[in-house]
Amino acid sequence: MASEESGGGTGREVRGYRIRGRVQGVGFRWWTEGTATSLGLSGSVWNCRDGSVEVCAAGTATALDALEHALGKGPLGSRVDSVTRVEPDHAPSPGPFRIEHRS
Repeated sequence: MASEESGGGTGREVRGYRIRGRVQGVGFRWWTEGTATSLGLSGSVWNCRDGSVEVCAAGTATALDALEHALGKGPLGSRVDSVTRVEPDHAPSPGPFRIEHRS
C-alpha cells in the first residue's frame, strides 16, 4: 500500500513489500540495501520467520516503482516467486536504508 508521508507535498511515499521464494541465505537483504540506497530511498529490510523477506521503504513513487521492479528479479542466486505490496508495519526513520535483525 502506498501512503503519503506527512510533511506537506514532498512527493514521498511509504510502501511495504513481502518477497517470497528463495530469498534467505542468498544475500537478498544486502542486495536490497544497496539497491534501495542507490535509488535514494530510506527504510529497512529484514528476514521473516516464514522464509520470506519484508521491506519498508520511503521515497518518490518513481524510485519505489524501480525498487519494486528490482525486487521482482533479486540478486544472483535468489529465486523470487512473488513480490506483494503490504501495509508497512512502521514509518521508516530518515537516514540511510538499513538491514534490520529481527527475531
